[in-house]
Amino acid sequence: MVSTSSTTEREATGAPPPLAPRELARWGWRQLTSMRTALLLLLLLALGSVPGSVVPQQNIDASRVLRWKADHPGLTPLYEKLGLFSVYDSVWFSAIYLLLMLSLVGCIVPRLGVYARAVRARPPAAPRRLDRLPAHATALTSRSGAEVLERAGEVLRRRRYRVVASGDAVSAERGYLREAGNLLFHVSVIAVLVCFAAGQLWGFKGGVIVPVGRGFTNLVSQYDTFDSGTLMDPEQLPPLHFTVDDFTVKFIPSGTHRGQPESFAAHLTYTEAPGEPERTQRIEVNHPLVLDGVSVFLVGHGYAPVVTVTDGRGKEVYSGPTVFLPQDASFASYGVVKAPEAQPKQIGLDGFFLPTFAATKQRGVFSAFPDALNPGLSLRAYAGNLGLDDGLPQSVYDLDTRRMKPVLGKDGTPLQIVLSPGRAVKLPDGLGTVRFDGWQRWVKLQVSDAPAKTPTLVSITIGLLGLMGSLFIRRRRAWVRVLDTPEGTRVEVAGLDRSTVSQTLDDEVHTLLGLVVPETAGDTDRTDAPPEETA
Repeated sequence: MVSTSSTTEREATGAPPPLAPRELARWGWRQLTSMRTALLLLLLLALGSVPGSVVPQQNIDASRVLRWKADHPGLTPLYEKLGLFSVYDSVWFSAIYLLLMLSLVGCIVPRLGVYARAVRARPPAAPRRLDRLPAHATALTSRSGAEVLERAGEVLRRRRYRVVASGDAVSAERGYLREAGNLLFHVSVIAVLVCFAAGQLWGFKGGVIVPVGRGFTNLVSQYDTFDSGTLMDPEQLPPLHFTVDDFTVKFIPSGTHRGQPESFAAHLTYTEAPGEPERTQRIEVNHPLVLDGVSVFLVGHGYAPVVTVTDGRGKEVYSGPTVFLPQDASFASYGVVKAPEAQPKQIGLDGFFLPTFAATKQRGVFSAFPDALNPGLSLRAYAGNLGLDDGLPQSVYDLDTRRMKPVLGKDGTPLQIVLSPGRAVKLPDGLGTVRFDGWQRWVKLQVSDAPAKTPTLVSITIGLLGLMGSLFIRRRRAWVRVLDTPEGTRVEVAGLDRSTVSQTLDDEVHTLLGLVVPETAGDTDRTDAPPEETA
């Protein structure tokens, strides 16, 4: 109950009474379903997608997220609270998404009813003063008024007008598909949003790095990163197995674009299901392997140096290709080697694989070209406890040195190991030996399934057609009136554009007059009233 003092104060100040809950809800609904709000939410959705393209995403490249966090420890807590490492799963992005869909639906549904009534409605009767419309023309003819009106109806119908004759005038209107195109575009936007949501709910996306010569089976445990929709069962992944047989890459050798990749492709041997015959496929960027809705994209490549570690007992405790991740355009790649079984101490190595080894006093060691023309390996060695026995997960691309000490050289400084293929170095203090046996290439593949890809494409196509219709179709009205005068039959033609002020409206009116009264074409009175004088 509103107090008497509050009521008196409002009456004294002239302030309006407060809205009742129902009125407030109605006002809020009208604001939400206005076109202005829909456009604002669409803009917010576009802006909200920007962090997903700028900040590394957990479900796409987890290792890159870890490196970003290590490089920006101050920003990491804030980014995690805002959900910027998984933008499309965040609460705020989902809220914008749902509000946009609700706004569009609430905006479109009432307009459908208005459009349906407009389609069934008859063209409006002719105004009393046609000469006050934006475009107007008159002519005299010896034909009878009935004959002129009949011919006017035929001409207007041929020009795709809806025609209604009433008394001494013919009313016509065309361009109904303009609003249909507008509605179709907005409906397609909703359809695209629904399809995107379906892909997020029932689809999956995984990333995996596969060295050349190795295979992959479509199991969750085989992925480096895996993100599935809320309603998708990871145990029901489509059967798929492939082997990366070869990888070819060609870099531009000279010029302003030196070192940029000219082309790269992976050659796969795959089977769609156990027992199925093997097939081969060459995949490139934007040319994936597609199997029953599942797409295998080639998204990256790099080097995997083959390193062998022998401990102080002479036992081989590590051997094989190790994935190193590119850090720059020259493909200088960082990686880690862990030998937890080494004795007397566990051994850890980290450093860079340099495809074309070079060194200067100013820069130190670096790669001069991304192709493996003169490969080299630059490593630092650590001895101690790798921390793998604690049961806590560790990234294979990071080395935890908190309980390790750097291996020192003869001069007492941390030992820097520089190796060429086939060379080995003996670690001091009887720790063991590190050998660089060679290198292999690896490819990064993205395996994904978006169930609503085809409906999304169809919705986008329909939306573009609707947008073109709303932009290029003109909503236009025309009237033809006849008046009997002593000099003959006076024919008046007038037009009105309902959507925009068109420069072609006057030409359209005079074209209509010339077709209705062809014997007077070119001999008409022309009146162009300004739009503000429209009756």
